[in-house]
Amino acid sequence: MAAVFIEDDPLPSWRDGRVKSVILDFVAAVCTRGSPEFRMPGERIAVFDNDGTLWCEQPIPVQAYFARDQVAAIAASAPSLKDRQPFKAFLDQDVETIHDLGRRGLFEFLLSINAGLTVDAYARRVRAWLSSTKHPALDRPYPEIVYQPQLELMRFLRTNAFKTFVVSAGGMYFIRAFAELLYGVPPEQVIGSTVRTRFETHDGHSELVKLAEVEAFNDRHMKVRSIGLHIGRRPLLAFGNSDSDMAMLHYTRTGKGRRLAMLLHHDDAKREHAYDREFRISPLIEGLNRREELHFELVSMERDWHTIYPAPRD
Repeated sequence: MAAVFIEDDPLPSWRDGRVKSVILDFVAAVCTRGSPEFRMPGERIAVFDNDGTLWCEQPIPVQAYFARDQVAAIAASAPSLKDRQPFKAFLDQDVETIHDLGRRGLFEFLLSINAGLTVDAYARRVRAWLSSTKHPALDRPYPEIVYQPQLELMRFLRTNAFKTFVVSAGGMYFIRAFAELLYGVPPEQVIGSTVRTRFETHDGHSELVKLAEVEAFNDRHMKVRSIGLHIGRRPLLAFGNSDSDMAMLHYTRTGKGRRLAMLLHHDDAKREHAYDREFRISPLIEGLNRREELHFELVSMERDWHTIYPAPRD
């Protein structure tokens, strides 16, 4: 019997306990040839939400911080925007007003403010910003606010022939700019909200140019539709952190054979943040109320994670 590849401890940032055992047992069951739950490598699909699942989303998502700096540059050349909402909220760092936009309103604004840039130029802008800016609340470079336990889990899955995808309500082109560098997920395995683009050719060179019109808001049931459209297989594992991920987790969990649906609970006020029901942008209410009924595994950041963030880089 060919066994699953498991190191001495492939998940060192996960505390020993029930949740870690569930993950290891699941991977062993679906990856060990001869197991009744064995799945061929092509079937091994794992999908992860991004904000709040793979990196910190408090007090506002990272893409909103990026937008704040873009808004400041825009307002410098168009001063009249300084008194218009939501520009004013971003310039004033008014978190309450930003939260009041709601999830869809926030991301529709975030997706629209870089209209006119080519997709390639936008990616370069995102990467330059991430490499030169610190998260204002954590005082850590953005590449160091990813969750170390999730990096280990994705690496462990890929070691065992899983394809890992990011399926997010955040901007697809934003996440694609860094997903391979930070998560090891190539851009073609990133699915997110999108703006319309226009194909242009100048001097024999072709580009895609971002427009100000939102094409698709990839949230809730749209995540499942996007999985069907872009992946074409029902995942074996799904990981989220809010009610916006419920459809994706339920779709994963209710497929045939052994599957795993996981919810990250932000309950560690000392090392990260403690929030769930009250977070207006991305609350966790139904997930907490129905997790046992729906057979979702609740991952406690406080109880199940030995480490939150990677060690600082030199």
